[in-house]
Amino acid sequence: MDKDLLDIYTDYLICSFGQTTATGLSALLENAVSHDRITRLLSGAPFTSADLWKYVKPLAKQIASEEGVLVIDDSVEAKPYTDESELICWHWDHTVGRSVKGINLMTTLYHSQGFSLPVAFELIKKPDFVLDKKTGKQKRQAKQSKNELYRQMLTTCVRNGIVFRYVLNDIWFASAENMVFVIDV
Repeated sequence: MDKDLLDIYTDYLICSFGQTTATGLSALLENAVSHDRITRLLSGAPFTSADLWKYVKPLAKQIASEEGVLVIDDSVEAKPYTDESELICWHWDHTVGRSVKGINLMTTLYHSQGFSLPVAFELIKKPDFVLDKKTGKQKRQAKQSKNELYRQMLTTCVRNGIVFRYVLNDIWFASAENMVFVIDV
């Protein structure tokens, strides 16, 4: 992965107020980077949580502290006009109190010494179809529950050597099984 180009691209996304495109970034850089090179970066292999960790590991080690905390949360980015798929489908969004068609993302943020750094993420995919007993209709279902992903992400953070004192999360992740897991990990 071209880390320099990824840095440029993410900065472009962060500071843009309107539509963002590969040709727009290329033009902004006065064609120093071709739009084809940007497109190849974006259409390559999917960017995973392991890729993120390789990228942020040096920073995480610099800010490591016994007082660090891990913040695990999920969010839904609404995509009401996009065709449904295993990634873009209906997810419960507790912030609006209903199901929303969009992308559901779980993230783990490391906060230490006044800095916050994303260290893990999972896109919630629902490839399976099951029959909803209440409505009698087909609905999508994930292979793993969010609570299973929560524990998996926490295990990965420990395996990666992230130093922390507390784990912070929404009440949605406050099951007895998760809290016992946090204590034992």
